[in-house]
Amino acid sequence: MKQLVSLLVMVCTIGLTAVFAQSNTETIVIKTAIYCDHSLQCESSAPNINQSVRRKVKGIRRVKVDPEANTITVTYRKDKATPDEIRQAISATGFDADQLKALTEAYEKLDACCKA
Repeated sequence: MKQLVSLLVMVCTIGLTAVFAQSNTETIVIKTAIYCDHSLQCESSAPNINQSVRRKVKGIRRVKVDPEANTITVTYRKDKATPDEIRQAISATGFDADQLKALTEAYEKLDACCKA
């Protein structure tokens, strides 16, 4: 009986943790301009955006670059990150993030295939 109660308490704790974790996340879709025709493999493009956002902003759960839609979808923890921090990290990678323009120094470092 004690084992059954312990198992029930553990299952409830795990379930509540999962519910809390989901309610604490948010997803944002950021408009950008991706010119590279092989951006998902290009080191200056999608992998660079993904790594840069994760490195510069805490609480990032998922980064998905969609070159056809010219969007970057980011799922993040609301208690660790803000949309503005995410946009700034993307801008610092050399790409526009909604109305925030890419930093000139970062844009100049991109491979030629990633520039307009």
